[in-house]
Amino acid sequence: MKKITSYCRITDQQVILNGKKLEISFSGDPGSARLTEIYRYLDAKYPKFHKMDNLSKAGFLASEIVLRSLDYDSETPDGSTSVVFANRSASLDDDKRFQETIDPDNYYPSPAVFVYTLPNIVTGEVAIRNKILGETSFFILKDFDAEKIHIFIEWAFSSPGINRVLCGWTEYLDDLCDVLVMMVEKESPEGMDFNTLNINQLY
Repeated sequence: MKKITSYCRITDQQVILNGKKLEISFSGDPGSARLTEIYRYLDAKYPKFHKMDNLSKAGFLASEIVLRSLDYDSETPDGSTSVVFANRSASLDDDKRFQETIDPDNYYPSPAVFVYTLPNIVTGEVAIRNKILGETSFFILKDFDAEKIHIFIEWAFSSPGINRVLCGWTEYLDDLCDVLVMMVEKESPEGMDFNTLNINQLY
């Protein structure tokens, strides 16, 4: 039976791992500054983090917390894990920033921001960091929808050789962070049942 073996919830107020709040001292600054504080708390030592957009940072951090809790081997290529994320705003947070760099009087749109004007970049960042070789997918939904997320994850499991799916909701817009990342395993004696009721409860 499929089980949710670990989960992380990140909002503007707190970071929760498997029901327990992580004791992170936030300075009070909103948005990206809080993501940096979580990164420092984790002591992740991944310099590329600082070049990511906020959506990728949020998804990266939640994934990092989940994978660490499972003692995941991020150094060995892994073709048995897929990454499936969804959100409401796609890459709108970056689209707005990119639009601001298009100045008619000084026309030079920022390529550094443009790189992140696709929402699926976050799944790529997570996969690269952890050497995950399974398929990655990103879906846009009107709102958080546990039933659709459940369907997307079941689709991921239908691919041959996939035993685990790192998945969830990664929403970031205008300094507001709303993230739930879970690890769902095909065969696990531990964890909570993988169903829409439990997904909704975790969110």
